[in-house]
Amino acid sequence: MGVTSNLVKRVEEHREKLVDGFTKRYSVTRLVYFEMFEDIKDAITRERHIKEWKRKWKTELIQSINPYWRDLYEDIT
Repeated sequence: MGVTSNLVKRVEEHREKLVDGFTKRYSVTRLVYFEMFEDIKDAITRERHIKEWKRKWKTELIQSINPYWRDLYEDIT
């Protein structure tokens, strides 16, 4: 989870394991959920809010939008 102004670049960095952290450690390479905002402040507020959620709630959010956990990277390129 994170905020970026260039989602395609951010996903590519994670796929190539160029960014240290959770995605590199656990080989997370699929984009299964994202939200877009016009205002960076709104995006940061939303990210902070979701980070406080229980894992079950996050899973339910993803499944409500992407029930098969399909890689959405192709949709944004």
